[in-house]
Amino acid sequence: MMIRSKNIWLIIGMALTVTACAIKDDIPFPIREAAVVAFEVDGQCDAGDNSYAEATIDKATRTVEAYVGDTVDLSALTIKRFEVSHEATIVPEGDICIHPNQFPSTSFWRTMGDTSSKVDFSNGDVHFTLRTYQDYDWTIRVRQLIMREVQIEGQVGEAVIDPVNQNVIVYVASSKNLKNLKVQKFSLGGKHGTVSPDPTKENEYDFSTVRTFQVTLAGNRETQTWQVFVYKTDAVETVEATAFARSVSATVSGTIPMGTTPVVKYHAEGTSEWTTVNSSQVTVTATRFAAELTGLRPGMTYTYSVTTGTVESDEKTFTTVAEQHLVNGGFEAWSSIMANSGKELWQPWGEGDTPYWSTGNAGATTVGNSNSTYKDEDGRRFANLQSKYIVIKFAAGNIFTGDYIDTDGSNGVLSFGRPFTSFPTKMRFEYKYHTSLITRTGGDWKEAYGAYIPKSMYENFKGQPDSCSVYIALGDWEPVTYTAKGVTYTCPYLIRTRPSALHLFDLNDPHLIAYAQMTKGEDVNSWTTETLNLDYRVRDRQPKYIIVVASSSKYGDYFTGGEESLLQIDNIELLYE
Repeated sequence: MMIRSKNIWLIIGMALTVTACAIKDDIPFPIREAAVVAFEVDGQCDAGDNSYAEATIDKATRTVEAYVGDTVDLSALTIKRFEVSHEATIVPEGDICIHPNQFPSTSFWRTMGDTSSKVDFSNGDVHFTLRTYQDYDWTIRVRQLIMREVQIEGQVGEAVIDPVNQNVIVYVASSKNLKNLKVQKFSLGGKHGTVSPDPTKENEYDFSTVRTFQVTLAGNRETQTWQVFVYKTDAVETVEATAFARSVSATVSGTIPMGTTPVVKYHAEGTSEWTTVNSSQVTVTATRFAAELTGLRPGMTYTYSVTTGTVESDEKTFTTVAEQHLVNGGFEAWSSIMANSGKELWQPWGEGDTPYWSTGNAGATTVGNSNSTYKDEDGRRFANLQSKYIVIKFAAGNIFTGDYIDTDGSNGVLSFGRPFTSFPTKMRFEYKYHTSLITRTGGDWKEAYGAYIPKSMYENFKGQPDSCSVYIALGDWEPVTYTAKGVTYTCPYLIRTRPSALHLFDLNDPHLIAYAQMTKGEDVNSWTTETLNLDYRVRDRQPKYIIVVASSSKYGDYFTGGEESLLQIDNIELLYE
């Protein structure tokens, strides 16, 4: 992505400084901030206990959070993978290791059956120190998901389940006989635990008095004693519904009486014909439901209602979010200024225009020429992104929504993102690509310029074809500030390529709402149209910013790529379908 080059006089000055320090024998240790880069435990899953999901790693707060299902034993949970940067030493804090003398001290990826990395997570957060020249304290948080659910015929509202006191309170309609109730679901031990006696195996069950059950969790054989209280209520059964609108779709969700099936219908403003949501687009869990409305029009107001038997919600309205589009997505507007180095610095905006896109040219022109420019050919103007080795460092051709705000040594500091609150479904663009064999990696820079960069993770990529990368991300990130040369910038997503303060785009960031990416590792010699389908990870939060990045070398962030790789890209546009 965005790579920067050192001023040659700075390099000479640094060399003289190092020589002087060597004479005095007072060379300071380099700053090598260690971080967790990968983490996995047995039974790891997503927050809904539906499938595997990667752990969330937050380098700013030095925390790792992972979810596990109810089949594991938290008191002796195996860490399968624990990878850290800068070849740091891993030091467990406190009495958390089941086999303290066997726990690995460096990055590891365990094979099945290896028990040396078992840790006790049953008492909450655990802590590790990552040690380089300095110590960095990290918190590991493993949350166990025990999906408890109780459903009884005639139930009104959701059961109140208290796992701390091991009590359950259920309300049923006043017309029901508490001595003979049909139990539909009773999973107090989670998906894989057991309950004794099991009331779901009886045609009817007597809840006229408090009932006691023995619950055993699957992850260990601990048995808990639970009490269940069932009461009658005169509460009137109702349907409650709210809507979260996007641009061409919306989610209507709420509560319904237990055991009923919701029928969701809607119509556009100015029409009276109702559309009923297909039952396949409606999910029901106990007394909650969610319905997906699709094929809507941006910026349109809709009326909706929900019916279950004889109970119907009030009619309500929502308005879909209007379309937003990229500025200068055809890359027609460019301008140039003279950089301090005397090189021509090309910028992807017209003279006097407000910048929307930016490039890494501000760093490249400290000692070389702009490598991200435009070209007029085939009757069109387009972005011409060329990977190059510029004097001391590899630089990928790139363009991104945001600003280049500072050069830190020979490394870029970038502000990714522009304000954006809409919900596109796709991004389409045209491109050509010429790949070349990877000849440069971050390890080259380490060998030439000292210990500030660790041994490259990408050394084995040498000799393989380079790949271009184009991606789009929507998110509700919280902006951070960065001060350079007395100016403070507010950055939606701060990117730093300096290895000792490395902060790149993180696919595990919890603020990421939608994402799509294309990588291509082969030549595409004629203009080709590519359409990326946005994957919305969450559907109930509105974006604040949009990030679009195109790079001629996918691993340009790590100074890795081929010196002749060339990405030409044009007509990037957002679609709402």
